[in-house]
Amino acid sequence: MTLERIASLSSEQLSMQLSLGKWYHYQSALVEQAPLPADPQGVFSIAFTGNFNGQQLTDIVQFLSQQQFTVSAVCRYQPDPSLTPALCFYSDTANASINPLLLNEFAHPLGFQLVQVSKPPKLTAPGLLVMDMDSTAITIECIDEIARLADVYDDVAAVTAQAMAGKLDFSESLHQRVAKLEGIEQSLIDELKSSLPLMPGIKELCEVLKQHSWYLAIASGGFVPFAEQVQQLIGLDEIHANVLEFKDDRLTGKVLGTIVDAQQKAVVLRNLQQQLSLPMQQTVAIGDGANDLTMMAEAGLGVAVHGKPKVVEQAQAAICQGSLLQLLYLLTIPMAE
Repeated sequence: MTLERIASLSSEQLSMQLSLGKWYHYQSALVEQAPLPADPQGVFSIAFTGNFNGQQLTDIVQFLSQQQFTVSAVCRYQPDPSLTPALCFYSDTANASINPLLLNEFAHPLGFQLVQVSKPPKLTAPGLLVMDMDSTAITIECIDEIARLADVYDDVAAVTAQAMAGKLDFSESLHQRVAKLEGIEQSLIDELKSSLPLMPGIKELCEVLKQHSWYLAIASGGFVPFAEQVQQLIGLDEIHANVLEFKDDRLTGKVLGTIVDAQQKAVVLRNLQQQLSLPMQQTVAIGDGANDLTMMAEAGLGVAVHGKPKVVEQAQAAICQGSLLQLLYLLTIPMAE
């Protein structure tokens, strides 16, 4: 089919033209080709959460071309029955990836998301996922919610915002915030712990990963009681978080032991990768804040999820909205075994 004809296709016609899991040569026409090799050296641009028609496909190819990425092949695939099919564009190029903020600025007004990855991890091989907890695995910042109980929310939230935006050293900010929580009863902590709201899609994502022998861990600047609860809820293999000191069933305002800050999160990922004897390509880190960037840079694939603009800009890839199950789009690109 000629490229001029492709642009006129409806989403239904495009889905009939592009069989799921098949690659199509893209130059003067769409022609089915052999699968991509198991270890391609180019860049994948993945468009998802849209009901794509031919004009959108053409618009994406044109946008990528303007950014010096010439598309040589296109694939339509569906990682999970609960996810809509994605379009993947392969460019055999050594160019640096497009900034995720620019990808989002292009795609968001058009109703879909667009990410770029090179050497993506494979869901079908054992891997490692290390995740942040607050505003990543769960929808809240636990320390802010504890602060509400102590009626010091405004003070604590202001420090939290500075830390997550990278304007204040995380360890220092943690000590400042926890000091304001002195006197909180443990029973209130337990109450908050029992009602943690999971981020949409995180439980389903972990279930799929465990089915494929992935190792799952939290590396959180939050606190152990909440990380232990999340571990039970989504089946994590281990957790790393900060230890709050209690005395007479009340918080003392102190944190015990090594602080899980940006550097320590990266150490956790690196140590687990070595313990599990995994290639670095099979490691994934996800988070939303500035203190996740070091860990994300250490991983084979670092993904900002619902991240702040600074985090999106510095991440390898970004999922800016919707279910975290969408991470599967980055792990299931069809390639030869």
